Amino acid sequence: MLFSLDELVARLGGEVVGDPATRVGRVATLDQAEAGDLAFLANPKYQSRLKDCRASAVIVAPVARDLTDRPRIVTADPYIYFARVAQLFNPGEVAVPGVHSGASVESPIPASVSVAAGVAIGPDVSIGEGVVIGPGCSVGRGAKIGAGTRLYGNVTIYHECVIGDDCIVHSGAVIGADGFGFARERDGNWVKIPQVGRVVIGDRVEVGANTTIDRGALDDTVIADGVKLDNQIQIAHNVRIGENTAIAGCVGVAGSTTIGARCMIGGQAGIIGHLRIADDVVVSSGTLVTKSITRPGVYTANLPLQGHADWVRNFAHLRHLDALVDRIRALEQRLEERKQE
Repeated sequence: MLFSLDELVARLGGEVVGDPATRVGRVATLDQAEAGDLAFLANPKYQSRLKDCRASAVIVAPVARDLTDRPRIVTADPYIYFARVAQLFNPGEVAVPGVHSGASVESPIPASVSVAAGVAIGPDVSIGEGVVIGPGCSVGRGAKIGAGTRLYGNVTIYHECVIGDDCIVHSGAVIGADGFGFARERDGNWVKIPQVGRVVIGDRVEVGANTTIDRGALDDTVIADGVKLDNQIQIAHNVRIGENTAIAGCVGVAGSTTIGARCMIGGQAGIIGHLRIADDVVVSSGTLVTKSITRPGVYTANLPLQGHADWVRNFAHLRHLDALVDRIRALEQRLEERKQE
């Protein structure tokens, strides 16, 4: 479907510069755009690429409105505008309501729900209007799934867990498995602690492929509204994640940690258990968080990339850091003594 620039502005705001009747039907990068595409300039370091861009129109910030003669939409945040246009151009697959003959359903569900082949829905499950459940999913006894939520293939929702409205759960995600709870006896044997809490997920949450969210030991594991979780994340039992926090792939969050609202956690970061992280915190990729963070800001705890030979030399110094500190302190003391002579 094609949209004219004035139609886009009528829906999404912004200002058209150039021919408002220009029609576009796809969003693309400055490098890959062709005729009929709408490109966007979100990062000023790419503005030199505007010259050779073949898009029919571009999205730019006010500071870049005069950098091209092409028809353009001027908006305060080109990246957000691009995202909104992309949603408009790509509304997603429309599922057909109904229950596949190969599904096992033990609970009443609304007629608007789509249930694919191989799905197993247990007893006492509550499913809202317009839910889509992909092939091979398992929804355990007493679980609740809010209206408009979509489960892609092979998602597992354990018993009593709650998923809010308008969520997306990607393939292979497991929500509500037992947390890692064991008590160790004196002889070294482990005694399993029953995990009787739930996972409670708010509205508009997205859970990436093969991400696992463990149920609470006694209290619930809670994922608040608007949280975005990438692929292959481990969320341990009793973790609480605040509204609109985004966590990138391969992050591990240990048990009973609380992460505030609007945080951003970079890929492969690790957060140990029983910590509290304030609102509006950014944790850089690869950082190991070993203590609570009480103030907003950007936090980093990793070594930048360097040549192997340089790394070996620097690491050799790090191994003797205590001795170097002692030597410096001794030198400082001697200098102070000489000043007093």
